[in-house]
Amino acid sequence: MYPPLMASPSTFKFFFILLFFLPAHFPSSYSFLHPLVAKSTTLHQNHTAISDFRVLNRRVLFDCPDINPYLQINVNLSSDLSDDQFVEVTVSGVLHPSEDGWVAMISPSSSDVSSCPLSEAYYVQTGDISSLPLLCHYPVKAQFVSSDPDYLSCKNQECKKYNNKGKCQVTTCNGTISFHVINIRTDIQFVFFAGGFDTPCILTRTDNLNFANPNKPLYGHLSSIDSTGTSMRLTWVSGDNKPQEVQYGDGKSETSEVTTFSQDDMCSDPVLPSPAKDFGWHDPGYIHTAVMTGLEPSSSFSYRYGSDSVSWSDQIQFQTPPAGGSDELKFLVYGDMGKAPLDPSTEHYIQPGSLSVVKAMVGEVENGNVDSIFHIGDISYATGFLVEWDYFLQLISPVASRVSYMTAIGNHERDYVGTGSVYITPDSGGECGVPYETYFPMPTPAKDKPWYSIEQGSIHFTIMSTEHDWSENSEQYGWMESDMASVDRSRTPWLIFMGHRPMYTSTDGLFSVDNNFVKDVEPLLQENKVDLVLFGHVHNYERTCSIYKSQCLAMPTKDANGIDTYDHNNYTAPVQAVVGMAGFTLDKFPDNAPRWSLSRISEFGYLRAHATQEEMRLEFVNAETGEVQDTFRITKTQNR
Repeated sequence: MYPPLMASPSTFKFFFILLFFLPAHFPSSYSFLHPLVAKSTTLHQNHTAISDFRVLNRRVLFDCPDINPYLQINVNLSSDLSDDQFVEVTVSGVLHPSEDGWVAMISPSSSDVSSCPLSEAYYVQTGDISSLPLLCHYPVKAQFVSSDPDYLSCKNQECKKYNNKGKCQVTTCNGTISFHVINIRTDIQFVFFAGGFDTPCILTRTDNLNFANPNKPLYGHLSSIDSTGTSMRLTWVSGDNKPQEVQYGDGKSETSEVTTFSQDDMCSDPVLPSPAKDFGWHDPGYIHTAVMTGLEPSSSFSYRYGSDSVSWSDQIQFQTPPAGGSDELKFLVYGDMGKAPLDPSTEHYIQPGSLSVVKAMVGEVENGNVDSIFHIGDISYATGFLVEWDYFLQLISPVASRVSYMTAIGNHERDYVGTGSVYITPDSGGECGVPYETYFPMPTPAKDKPWYSIEQGSIHFTIMSTEHDWSENSEQYGWMESDMASVDRSRTPWLIFMGHRPMYTSTDGLFSVDNNFVKDVEPLLQENKVDLVLFGHVHNYERTCSIYKSQCLAMPTKDANGIDTYDHNNYTAPVQAVVGMAGFTLDKFPDNAPRWSLSRISEFGYLRAHATQEEMRLEFVNAETGEVQDTFRITKTQNR
């Protein structure tokens, strides 16, 4: 089942084969390309970013022919790398500072960073149709030495050679840049290149740098396993494959189950390897998971995880969510967050709003405003560059280690050609859901069936996968139909439906809305009187009227405080909102919006919600300013 405007599998296969047999060097302008290849840039426009750093993997890599005998690159370290630190890298002995000098962080240090001249067409699956070959292993991150403001002006000088009168004959320049490094288990190396990202050549490299404890248990994050609030799953990462423990509460402990995934588990095309299968692969170490039981809902506990042999995490305080059927729930929800570097580095895919959103949410958690978090798709944006999962997990750890962090799958976690995803884009970079389901085990029915429901407080959450078959005769459709029909509204009066791709958005985009999805699934929402529908995928915030089949069946009224209020005592249709504004570069709105679009905000932030038995109050919070920029209420009187 393929939605409108989507190419068939055979068409994508033709793209791959066609590009593979094109001449090795064709002009970069799209007008010189075969029309089918040129069109592929449009097909991929909203799927994977294109940048100079991304196309680095298409450049021939070679040692610079003119070797400078004074040139060095050094790291200011007195011991092995810690779990989280900023590392100063100094390039010295430079005769002529240039804007095209840059440093790459490579891991593991044994990676092949020579040229791959036969890999011309590998990157077509991500929308990059550059005509130069790929680097055999992708850098974790990269930074121009000119980010040191004193480098190009040669403010920091050294004399390398004196004449017999003691006068300096050779003066060289130094530059120092800072890299944020976290424990990714494998050793790293910094490599200095000339020639910029377009035509790199190797100048020199550091010695190998090791982490002090590559087996350290790290990046613990919590999730709910059921609706009782009495059990919580903890998942963490370590370089050690032996079972570890979570110790919690008053002397309780649980032993971890250990799993991992390999390059063989990644998806790929027979003709062109995916990033995950090839140059983007990084060993994930071992993923540990353990379930803490015997807890009390809406209560605080502490835990630590690890073992005596690999060391222990810090003691962490966490909050259990309220049990389903109880009165009150406070939660945050958003989509499309990803991560961004804490240093001036360039990475292959940066979500600029992610840092401010996480920082704001840390404040919410610390102030006791959060029982649960829901991240509805496009989680890390690793897209086949596996080391970026570690950076994402490290970023969210201050919130995800303290409250339940529930997720839904998105296109950048699951979609890949020929793997059974509804949409045959290469958006996951070959991950095809494997890392996502390993790092974020949700209470789903089975592997690669990432749909589930959970109740917290007064809300029943139905969480679907827009990337798996949702058509009328599919397994997921049957599950959605059964799940929503079984909700006991006397126990959980509110029904919230979540997924990734939206049904309504006024933002222009080739794949923003799939009309087949709306046609098949929207009637289920109406039949089951869903109160609120939340999606991501489009990178802004937008709220609708009570909408069905693109028509406003009811409009909210203003309460005494001027807040839009939807009266669901007289239910007409769901309220829908797009909440994909948590990190990815924001999408703009058109000048003229449809009548059903009541609030439109293109700012980074999250939706903050407070639900009781008779009211849901929801606020869009601007992460940069803390300002509440949109508020709405949904009300319903309960017969008790």
